[in-house]
Amino acid sequence: MAGRGSRLRPHTLTVPKPLIPIAGKPIVHRLVEDIAKVLDGSIEEIAFIIHESFGKKVEEDLIAIAEKLGAKGTIYYQNEALGTAHAILCAKESMQGPIVVAYADTLFRADFTLDKTADSVIWVKQVADPSAFGVVQLNAQNEIVDFVEKPKEFVSDLAIIGIYYFKSGETLRKELEYLLDNNMTKGGEYQLTDALENMKQKGMRFVPGKVDEWMDCGNKNVTVDTNNRMLQFLHQDQVNLVASTVKLENSQIIEPCYIGENVILRNSTVGPNVSIGDHSIIEHAVLTNSLIQTHSQIRHANLDNAMVGNHAIYDGKHTQISIGDYSVLE
Repeated sequence: MAGRGSRLRPHTLTVPKPLIPIAGKPIVHRLVEDIAKVLDGSIEEIAFIIHESFGKKVEEDLIAIAEKLGAKGTIYYQNEALGTAHAILCAKESMQGPIVVAYADTLFRADFTLDKTADSVIWVKQVADPSAFGVVQLNAQNEIVDFVEKPKEFVSDLAIIGIYYFKSGETLRKELEYLLDNNMTKGGEYQLTDALENMKQKGMRFVPGKVDEWMDCGNKNVTVDTNNRMLQFLHQDQVNLVASTVKLENSQIIEPCYIGENVILRNSTVGPNVSIGDHSIIEHAVLTNSLIQTHSQIRHANLDNAMVGNHAIYDGKHTQISIGDYSVLE
């Protein structure tokens, strides 16, 4: 998660993309929880690979996420964008025993049993247009026999979503080190898929882990959509998403919504599919399908498909907006 998330600016100018909240919880926090459910076991350590410029506050937040899940949190730095293989190898000191590697800008819903006898499990999702993704090809035994990047002709509709299980972290580390030691790059970057191909050529067994839902957080529109879908899933799971400290004054909440601590709603209708962070104030407004972060104020607004950062003030009649932290529109 060392990238700055340029496609999600201005929201990633002050916080890295994986810490953007979805239904009140940072993306990376939800991702780790979802992985833990599939693993069906305890997690010893969570290693976060970030850019050094993210700062100590971000590092403390990440360590706290690990500790909430009963794991040790470790921070590693990737200060140059040298590819996925290089990024993962930055955490080589933590690559021991069975490990999961995940790109922290995606969320998923899955109900499959992890095959821990395989050398590797690759999370995949059936997609309508495989040409936009890296895909896997399977044999009759449901084993992965090939990786194809953005196929121009149909070979498979199982897209790789960016989450991988490896039975041996040490084996993966050796393969990644081989790429770097031999300067095996594509477009100036070291790629994880090259290491996977080398492992497959050595006879290692790869199998798919098929997910039911795959949700992207790449830009503003898809992040708002992911927030909507996550709220719906949590509502179906009967998770209570409205804090007891919310103050309602002549206002209505249409579920599903996440509403954080000490939020004030005055003369407003909120929902469906709205997340509002702690200590925000909504007055004389109608909000649908929107993501509002903490300590923000929204007045005289009719917002749909909107994303508002922390400590922002908005007073106006625009509809589809995307304003970052500490912005003021009056």
